[in-house]
Amino acid sequence: MPGVLKLDLIGHGVTEAMRRARFPDDEPLTESGRSALGPYRPTADAVVLVAPERRAIDTAQALDLSGTAEPALRDLDAGSWRGRELAALAPGEAHAWLTDPGFRGHGGESISDVVDRVAAWLGAIADTGRSTVAVTHPAVIRAALLVALDAPAASFWRLDIPQGRAIRLHYRGAWTVRFGR
Repeated sequence: MPGVLKLDLIGHGVTEAMRRARFPDDEPLTESGRSALGPYRPTADAVVLVAPERRAIDTAQALDLSGTAEPALRDLDAGSWRGRELAALAPGEAHAWLTDPGFRGHGGESISDVVDRVAAWLGAIADTGRSTVAVTHPAVIRAALLVALDAPAASFWRLDIPQGRAIRLHYRGAWTVRFGR
């Protein structure tokens, strides 16, 4: 499609934190997480950007993608909850985390903060006019989809993001979600 900017968002592979329902720290992929990553071929002219955390870098390497670190693609900052299991949170905290997009009780970013950060990044990508591949985190991909769909931040947890698979957005004056490639 000439004149259409393509953005492929690829969620990192499985980590031990994901398997144990822990808030992530800067952990690597598990071996099974690495081996489960399918083949991916970007368009020839695509710029590759990678979130700065180890799990995103490992995913890019496993997919044979060489790219530039992009701080705007960093994972949601879970503050003091980094490394803790979700089950270890006080019931009120877990409920607030999952239902209030403005919640910052952990001292990190709220869901709304991430959506705003990703919206600004999507604007910058649109301004480049260059097709892009972004290896990042489920939280960032959820936020990008909310922006593309103009959906409320309260819908954040209703999106299930696959590991190591591309979700494509197109830009033609507005972001749209493209199913299938």
